[in-house]
Amino acid sequence: MPYSEQTVQSVRTWSDKTFSFTLSRPQDFDFANGEFVTLGLKREGKLVARAYSIVSTADRDHLEFLSIHVPDGPLTSQLVQVQPGSSVWVNSKATGSLTLNHVLPGRTLYMLATGTGLAPFISLVRDPATYAQFEQVVLVHSVRSVAELAYRAELETMGNPQLHYVPTVTREAFATSGRGADLFRSGGLSHSLGLPLPDPEHDRVMICGNPEMTREMTTYLKDSGWTLTNHRGVGNFSTELAFVVHHE
Repeated sequence: MPYSEQTVQSVRTWSDKTFSFTLSRPQDFDFANGEFVTLGLKREGKLVARAYSIVSTADRDHLEFLSIHVPDGPLTSQLVQVQPGSSVWVNSKATGSLTLNHVLPGRTLYMLATGTGLAPFISLVRDPATYAQFEQVVLVHSVRSVAELAYRAELETMGNPQLHYVPTVTREAFATSGRGADLFRSGGLSHSLGLPLPDPEHDRVMICGNPEMTREMTTYLKDSGWTLTNHRGVGNFSTELAFVVHHE
């Protein structure tokens, strides 16, 4: 059976829409930072499962996840109720296209996330290998409300001079109010950080979040001379298309 029963170790509520939780890690479960795995709960003997990016790094003995709460969602409406000691079923295989192997090394790595699309990027910014592959790492997290800025305190206090964390909030007063995608395209993002304008020859982009933003940025980058990583080879930008990120 590809799923194993794991135990919830901790739960953290970020907002009325978002929460994170940690699970015991299955024996012999391997993954690369930035990948996702399918999780599920059993109800009346039937497994209800969805794909979730792994927040924790591959060197940890637990698995950490960030989830949205959809009140009538078949999985998240139940998942939001788990407590330490609860059971969650974890698939044995992780996969995904937001790992360091999915973009060429380069000057600046831009990570553009909306909502719970932040999850794979937390794993990557926690990984020293990311900073060996890039001179600068820019993580932009766009949400509607300040409370949805999950992991904000950790990101603001990492103390890594190569990491630039840019939180943006679209529906409440906040220092940066624009959408991350718009800031990237206008050049305002790189300008505010004192970095050169994004250039496909030198820089790399990873995108994870709502499907509309992903499509919009994919079209923009392709039209601007960037190459998407796919089965033909590794390019200078990558997106997670294998699932609609944590929405039901």
